[in-house]
Amino acid sequence: MDYFLYYQYAITILLTVIFFNFVINNFVYKKTSRFKLTSSFLNESPLVSILIPARNEKKNIGRCLRSLARQDYGNIEILVLDDNSDDNTAEIIENWSKKDNRIKYLKGKPLPKKWKGKSYACQQLAGKAKGKYLIFTDADTLHFPDSVSSSLAALISNDLDVLSVFPKQVMVTVHERMVVIFINLAVMALMPLVLVKRAGNPKFSIANGQFILFKRDTYRSIGGHGNIRKDIIEDVAISRQVKKCGFKFMVFDGRSSIYCRMYGDFREVATGFSKFIFAAMGYSITKLVIVISMVIALFFVPVLMLPGAYLIDWPLAININLLVQISIIFIIRVVMTFRFKERIIDIVLHPLSMFYIMALSINSVYQAKYGRGIYWKERTYNIKEEEELDKNEADI
Repeated sequence: MDYFLYYQYAITILLTVIFFNFVINNFVYKKTSRFKLTSSFLNESPLVSILIPARNEKKNIGRCLRSLARQDYGNIEILVLDDNSDDNTAEIIENWSKKDNRIKYLKGKPLPKKWKGKSYACQQLAGKAKGKYLIFTDADTLHFPDSVSSSLAALISNDLDVLSVFPKQVMVTVHERMVVIFINLAVMALMPLVLVKRAGNPKFSIANGQFILFKRDTYRSIGGHGNIRKDIIEDVAISRQVKKCGFKFMVFDGRSSIYCRMYGDFREVATGFSKFIFAAMGYSITKLVIVISMVIALFFVPVLMLPGAYLIDWPLAININLLVQISIIFIIRVVMTFRFKERIIDIVLHPLSMFYIMALSINSVYQAKYGRGIYWKERTYNIKEEEELDKNEADI
C-alpha cells in the first residue's frame, strides 16, 4: 500500500505542475485578433504571399479562396499549387484565377524520392512567391477578413521571425470531438508555451501547418522546406529548424480568425491521427510507450480509479489524492470547453477520448511498422524502406 500511496503522490504532483502550466498558458496563448497593424505598416503595405498546397481538395479549395479574396489587407498574392490531384482541383483553381488576378494557379511537379508531398509542394510555392512575408495555409481552412492582417500584427508586435496560428477546429462527429480535442489539450496543458517563445532548445517546438507565417528572409535562411523534406510532420519539423537557426518563433490562438475542419468521418480521423502520432515520437516505440503511458496515468487512470474511493477501503490519503487529481482534470476540461466553445457533454466523455488516443497510437505503430506504411492524401510513404535507405547511405 505504501508504494501505491507514493504513486498517487507522484501523479498528484505531476498533475499540479501541468495545472500551473495550463494556467500560465491561458495568458501566454494570445488570440491573433487582439493585434492590429500600425498606420506606418499599412502605409508601406509590403506584399504578402499566401501559399496553398492543394491535393484532391475539390470540396474545400473554392471556399478557402473565396475567404482569402475577402481579406482586409489589400496587398496580397495567392499562389495555389495543384499537387498532382486526381479530381478537378486544378479546374477550380484556374476558374478562380480568372475571377481574381491576385490568385495564381501553379501545376505541381512529380514528387521526387525522399520528399514528402506537402513539403515539396510548399517548396515549389515559395520558389514562385514574391512577397516580403510568406503565409503557408491549408486548402481546408476558412479565413475571416482579418486572418492575414492580425497574424502580421502579431508577428510584428511580438518581434518574431515566424509564427504559427492554431485555427478554430470545427468538430461535428463524436469521432472528431474525441480525438481533435487532444490538440488543444497538448497545446494548453502539456507544452510550456513560455519556453516555446523564449527557449532556444528545438525540443520546445510546436506548430500547426494550417497557418504558418514567415518573414521571407527567415524562410530562406533556414533552407525552406528542403531541410525537412523527409518529415511527415512538416509543421513541427520546420518550427524546430527555425529554433535551430536562432530565429524567434511563437504560436497563437486563431479561433476568431480562421476555421478548419480537419476530418469528417471515423476513417478520416483514424487515417489523419495515425499519420502523425508515431511520427511525432520519431518512430520510436520506446518513446511512444513512455509518452502514452504517462498520458494514460495522468488523464485516464484517475478517472477509472474514482469508483474505488467508494468501493474499496483505501486510506484517506489515497482518496484525497484521487480527489485532487480528478479536480485538476475536470477544471482543465471545463476551462478548455468554454475557451474553445466545445460541447459540455464532451467533458463527461473524457475517458472515451483517452481510449481513442490509445487505439490510434497502436494503429499508428502498426501502419508504419507492419502495415502498408503512412497513408495520406492518396500517397503511401513506406517508413521501413526509407529507414533502410538512410542506413545504407550512412554505411557508404
